[in-house]
Amino acid sequence: MGQKTVAETIKEITRKHLTENNGMLLGESITAVGWVNNTVPDCKGIIDLPMTDVAGAGIAVGAALVGRRPIFVIRFQDFLILNGSPLIFFAAKTKELHGKSAPVFVRAIAAENFGPVHSGVLHSIFMHFPGFRVCSPMTPEEYKIAWEDFMKHDDPFICSEHRVSYQNAEELYDTVKKDAAITLYAISSTRFETVKAAKMLEDDGLKCNVIHLMWLKPFEITERIAKPLNRTKLGLVVDSGHEIAGASQSIAYQLNYVTGHRVKALGLLDKTKCLCEPLQNAAPDAKRIYNTVKKMLK
Repeated sequence: MGQKTVAETIKEITRKHLTENNGMLLGESITAVGWVNNTVPDCKGIIDLPMTDVAGAGIAVGAALVGRRPIFVIRFQDFLILNGSPLIFFAAKTKELHGKSAPVFVRAIAAENFGPVHSGVLHSIFMHFPGFRVCSPMTPEEYKIAWEDFMKHDDPFICSEHRVSYQNAEELYDTVKKDAAITLYAISSTRFETVKAAKMLEDDGLKCNVIHLMWLKPFEITERIAKPLNRTKLGLVVDSGHEIAGASQSIAYQLNYVTGHRVKALGLLDKTKCLCEPLQNAAPDAKRIYNTVKKMLK
């Protein structure tokens, strides 16, 4: 049997947590609509919430305060805004202010095909607020690492998932080349497109380093991250969320500040995310990443 996909890995982790750790999973109509892309097992510990879009986070945070370590599923990341108040103003603050932690694992799910109000990628917002751990795993092993980190700590955790990763069973490894012209740092769904763009550029005779970023907060500039940039002296951070005040700009700034090298950010344009012409504003694809690098290298 081959390696498990991301979806199968999530399902396996969830089953174990619910059946062995006295865990619980909460979300809107979990069992009524596809079991969240078949990532939720049919077992005890599942609480189907009504489709109110605003109350679920409060229930999840309350469960976390009494030791249940709940998994809270938000099918579309745009709904993080509606559910944000209990997470931002209570779960993220209660440990620092009151010495009582609220370890809730938020499965915030993004997509690329559900229109302007269901396709957002909002992990950048939760990087802004103190108290959260934020990551965006795109492979089976990365999801396991994310879950282990959540169980190791007692902080609220934003797991920025993306549907494009669910059928992925392969790991994504950094590519570092001795004579690379630029270092590409990729986040979320753009990691798959960045790999394609690097191949397109290499076909044109331009070699690139590709560094995969899973952790968004805390974000630590390790030797793995800094060394390739110190060689190329030019970098690009690519994210599927909005560029302005987003993860791509924040990380690009940190890389620039620490290394002193020019690093550009690339994400959604400053307009509504939409997948239809003439208003199209989608996450950077391989062609856009390719064109951006070409322009930078001129």
